[in-house]
Amino acid sequence: MSRAALLVLADGRFPAGGHAHSGGAEPAVAEGRIRDADSLAAFCRGRLHTAGFTAAALVAAAPHGLDPLALDEAADARTPSPALRATARKLGRQMMRAARATWPGPDLDALARARPRGAHQPVVLGLTARSAGLGPEDAAHCVAYETVSGPATAVVRLLSLDPFHATAVLARLAPELDRVAEQAAEAARQQIDALPAASAPLLDITAEAHAAWPVRLFAS
Repeated sequence: MSRAALLVLADGRFPAGGHAHSGGAEPAVAEGRIRDADSLAAFCRGRLHTAGFTAAALVAAAPHGLDPLALDEAADARTPSPALRATARKLGRQMMRAARATWPGPDLDALARARPRGAHQPVVLGLTARSAGLGPEDAAHCVAYETVSGPATAVVRLLSLDPFHATAVLARLAPELDRVAEQAAEAARQQIDALPAASAPLLDITAEAHAAWPVRLFAS
């Protein structure tokens, strides 16, 4: 397993399109639910233990060898918001392009052929992790970190929040990121139907409203 590959995949500069998405932070800022570092921490913690946990388990399942097409169907079932399903598949297409250029392999090629309109991003990320030689827990760490780093970066732009304070939020969440990644990797050892389906209804509702905004800074 390559630690360097883990750093490349988790780097926010990896060209998979995540920089254009706020992870629900933009509507949360507009509604006043994120106002400062403390409310950002609360938002990130909630996202990590719901949608983040579910996504981390899906990501960890691919290195365990579970069927990517079945995982994609499982991801669909665990994403009730049409707007978030569309976002997940768009990000999946972008991740697929970056992954096939960086760690090409037959598993990624097969999924690209089977899902020409894009598979869910966690499924593609899981296969990418496997192609990069990463194990289930490292794959889960990637998505757990992405779950909170995306909103934190977005809020720096949306609120002009001090980036030092945003980074401190991420640092304080580190022990919880570790626990979620461990739990997700353990859940992924089970069959697909045993994967968690933790949800955040408010994220689903605000995603639908945000998708209809005529003007927005972030795609989601």
